[in-house]
Amino acid sequence: MGFKTGIVGLPNVGKSTLFNALTRTAIAQAENFPFCTIEPNVGEVAVPDERLQKLARIADSKVIIPAKMSFCDIAGLVKGASEGEGLGNKFLANIRECDAIIHVLRCFDDTDVTHVSGSVDPIRDLEIINTELILADLQSVDKQLVNLTKKIKSGDKSLLKLYDVLMKAKDGLERGEAITSTNRTEEDQLLLSDFQFLTLKPVLYVCNVDEASAATGNSYSQKVKDHVMEENSTSINISASIEEEISQIANQEEQDFFLKELGLNRTGLDRLIIEGYKLLDLLTFFTVGPKEARAWTVRSGTTAPKAGSVIHTDFEKGFIRAEVIRCREYLEFLGEQRAREEGKLRSEGKGYLVEDGDIIKFLFNV
Repeated sequence: MGFKTGIVGLPNVGKSTLFNALTRTAIAQAENFPFCTIEPNVGEVAVPDERLQKLARIADSKVIIPAKMSFCDIAGLVKGASEGEGLGNKFLANIRECDAIIHVLRCFDDTDVTHVSGSVDPIRDLEIINTELILADLQSVDKQLVNLTKKIKSGDKSLLKLYDVLMKAKDGLERGEAITSTNRTEEDQLLLSDFQFLTLKPVLYVCNVDEASAATGNSYSQKVKDHVMEENSTSINISASIEEEISQIANQEEQDFFLKELGLNRTGLDRLIIEGYKLLDLLTFFTVGPKEARAWTVRSGTTAPKAGSVIHTDFEKGFIRAEVIRCREYLEFLGEQRAREEGKLRSEGKGYLVEDGDIIKFLFNV
């Protein structure tokens, strides 16, 4: 599976600059990491993974296919979006289609770039967008409750549990709390997962800092870090202007040198993907052979048959077993044959939970 991350923020915070830089970086790395434009504001980039390249060399794979991640540059939000102000309705609809949110906050001073609110204050900006998401969810909950009330009155008592869960969510939203911050049982979470509530989306806050602060951050980004820790969220510092420069460098050695000079060891794209995987609790497994070496993405806790279904539904329907080698052991013994001889190939059944780095061959019959 791939996953789609929406890039949101107020106007003039560097959101689109970051999106354009990230997707151009992917084009510059096209030799190893293919890129394609799905829509004008959606870029699909490959997940860089050194393991995949090494596995492909050992197996002499003709084709290398990395896992992919989609970035969606969502229309800028203004105060009142939940009531349809600006492009509010489009903005909110686009977020509902995403798995996670990258919330870009302006953390730099520049008199040439006008801030929509007249001054730089990332906490204020953060609260504006979060408030709009809360208000939009409150509207959605109210609509659901109206529908449920009618059905319960008509005699459908099976909906009482859902009604109670939504009422709890409503109480929290009215206090200004995101649905994610309310205490819920696993059953409650399961019931709420059927709805596309915006404040259920995991959020990664990106502090768009000036070039001088890219490696260390600044007072603005520190305020954001302190603030989001209280809601158990994460923030990272990225300079969109630096990412734009990196996007113009096709040579990997030159890019590495440029990053080193700035005190950075990874591009913003790499760091966004790493944090995105953590945010969504994702892991990577591989299929490797002479035809192709390919990376696949699933959520942690995925069983072998479910992981197989990501490749083809028949792998799950007719699942017999999975032959599994850990990536480090495949690399250590230079391929499947010696790993098998050394007893490192394991036969796993339907209950096996896939681990990050597993190399899997699915045996099935339909």
